[in-house]
Amino acid sequence: MTTDAAAMLAVALDEARLGRAEGGIPIGAALFGPDGELLGRGRNRRVQDDDPSTHAETAAFRAAGRLRGYGRTTMVTTLSPCWYCSGLVRQFGIGSLLVGEARTFHGGHDWLAEHGVRVTVLDDPACEALMREFIAQHPALWSEDIGR
Repeated sequence: MTTDAAAMLAVALDEARLGRAEGGIPIGAALFGPDGELLGRGRNRRVQDDDPSTHAETAAFRAAGRLRGYGRTTMVTTLSPCWYCSGLVRQFGIGSLLVGEARTFHGGHDWLAEHGVRVTVLDDPACEALMREFIAQHPALWSEDIGR
């Protein structure tokens, strides 16, 4: 993992840990500009806000505010994005996706790669451990989150 990738993932992982501490689902995300500047960060807040649409990627995207274009931005997420969040990446033309891990949940990152998004899956052990612990402790909540 490059230093840049590690630093960007650290922001998303901090968000995931905040979400977990709040009693939520530990998924974090951040949107970075082409020069590595942090544009927005967020975490899954479905539980905390009682809002099924508040996923980490949507929270980070909203926090970034309006941009003229997203093609040179990078969405960083601790977990492979679900179809909802994959759709957000595709809809707004986010150019790159950095995924912390895809072993506990294999979302839409392959589909995004097929449609031109530059995807990197890091297989980060800290991201995976955080999700495995959460899934073991809260299987019903996890099933709800992924629509099962």
